Order: sequence, then C-alpha cells, then structure tokens
Amino acid sequence: MRSLISPPLAARMGTPVVKESMPLTTGMRLGRFEVLGPLGSGGMGEVYRARDRELDRDVAIKVLPEDVASDPVRLARFDREARAAAALAHPNILVVHEVGTTDRVPFVVFELLHGQTLRTLLGRRLGLTRALDYGTQIAEGLAAAHDRGIVHRDVKPDNLFVSVSGQVKILDFGIASWGGDETGRLDVTLTLPGAALGTAGYMAPEQVRGETVDARADVFALGAVLYEMLTGRRAFSGATSIDCATAILSTEPATLTDVAPDVPDSVAQVVDRCLRKAREQRFQSARDVAFALEIASRSMRPPDRRRFATRRAVAAAAVTAALIGGTATWLWLPGTPKPASHGGSPSRCRHRTR
Repeated sequence: MRSLISPPLAARMGTPVVKESMPLTTGMRLGRFEVLGPLGSGGMGEVYRARDRELDRDVAIKVLPEDVASDPVRLARFDREARAAAALAHPNILVVHEVGTTDRVPFVVFELLHGQTLRTLLGRRLGLTRALDYGTQIAEGLAAAHDRGIVHRDVKPDNLFVSVSGQVKILDFGIASWGGDETGRLDVTLTLPGAALGTAGYMAPEQVRGETVDARADVFALGAVLYEMLTGRRAFSGATSIDCATAILSTEPATLTDVAPDVPDSVAQVVDRCLRKAREQRFQSARDVAFALEIASRSMRPPDRRRFATRRAVAAAAVTAALIGGTATWLWLPGTPKPASHGGSPSRCRHRTR
C-alpha cells in the first residue's frame, strides 16, 4: 500500500502541502465511493458515510479538516494512522479498505461501524462479564499489532469502539510507534526523544517520562482501561494533566477489590500486574494478558451440571452392571484390612496392591 505522504517528511517541515481543504458533499464521488452524508468531525478528521458502488456496501471516509491539512506534522499523523491500521488484519482492529487523495486532500476509507465508543458505555459500570470480555478482545487486538512491531501508545476508552454485537475495535493509530517501518524515518519527527505522547491518565510511567516505549506501555494502558471498566472510576485522575501524570509516577490506584468488592481476586491480580510501574514487573505481552483474562473468566463460570449428571449416570450404570454380573473388584491398599470371605469358601474377591 502506498503512503499518503510520498516525499520525505523532513524535507517538507514548515511547508504547507495542501492549500485548502475540500469538505465532501452529498453525491460527490471519490473513485468508486459515493458520499452519502456527514457522520461527524473532530480535531483529526471529518468523517462521512459513503457507498462503495463496486462492492455494494456502506463505508466511512475520513478526510482532514482545513487547518489540519496544512500542518505537515498532523498530516504525517494522519498518514501514520492509515498505514498502521492498513498493515493489520484482525477482528479487533478497525479495517482500512483504501487510501488515496482527491484534489491533493488525503482520505482514508474505513469499515463503517455501528455502536458506540467505550467511553460512552463507561457512563455506568459494565459488569464483570462484559468487562472481561471487552478486555480480552482489546488484548488480542493489541497482541496482533505488537506482532507487527506497532505500539499503539494511546489506548483509552475514546479509542475503543464497541459494536452493537459486542465486538471491540481498536481505533486511531495516529501516534503509534512503528518499529517495522521500512523507511526507518517515520519516528524521526513525530517521536522525538524526551517528548511525552499519549493521553494523561493512561500513559505508562516510562511514557510520561518521555522514554522509548515498547508493547508493555500498551499493557499498562490496558490495565487502566480494565480498572475503569471494573470499578466505574479511573485508576489515575487529577484536576489537570500534570496531576494525572504525577499520580501515574508516584501513587498507586485504590485497591480494586476495595472499590469493587464483587471482583474476584484472580481478576484483580491481572489488573494489578498490568499497572506495575516497573515495566519488567508487568505482563510482558498483551497476549499474556488475554490468556490470563480468559483463565480468570473460566474460573468464574458455574460448573456444567448436565456433564456431572451424565458422569453420575454412567457410574451408576457401571456399578449396576457389576452387581448383576455377580462380580466385584476390591482395591486393597497396604495397611487396610482385607475383606473377609463368607461361608467358609474361598473368597472370589481379587486383592491388588500398588
């Protein structure tokens, strides 16, 4: 897939690439895509609903707003988001269908999602089962990104989308660290040493300090999201971003089981390990987190009574068959009295030792 930004980014710093934005209008065509109407807008893009006339499906198209389109750094972030998402193919990561430009205005075509962000859902506690399900899906999506050398660096409820079917999608790879970039230049201008990139309240301590981060920074952010889903409150909060950063560096969140007594210790231990301030003490991969959450979920499931009833029926049938056949087998352990024979005749019981 070609990059939205073909010249080296360093050569264009400070030089506007796009002179003006071109908002899309209903009925406009971008290749095979026909714009149906606006879906929303934000600081990093305007999103429209469109129809893919070739494949007969609705999609979402994101273009840059005018002020962003003339900013090379933000344009590079837009490019990074598209490239990172397009490099990944996983059920828990937003699907990119196509990238391109129209009159030098870059656009990205995504799958159209139906649902709401996790931030919206966190207006209330989700419940233990849903929280663990969402957490496992997020961990699996992050593991797929990490396998490709991509660290998201901005995992938070606003960047996690829950579809109407309950499927979680990871969004916005705009500040992702991409160690596998073939040019080796992607991080030069957007990831300068000593620059803290991320969202206050969800950044790992090393991220707050502006250090180089790896997949374990996403593990920390996942722990913060899990804590919030399970308790209804943030793990690290403050009146300002600086207060949040200070809390991350120097304080521990309230014990999860104290805030939410219904959360099992096995789950609390997973979250606690994700939130360790020393990265060496955390889970070393998102896949390990997914596995631990799955084990915790299984331990909470009630036993399958039908399975045990079947086992009891089989055992009862075996005993009945043995009695009808007139035979019985005794298991004799050393130190226990042997069963006595009856009627003066030799016993038919077999004695086995082990």
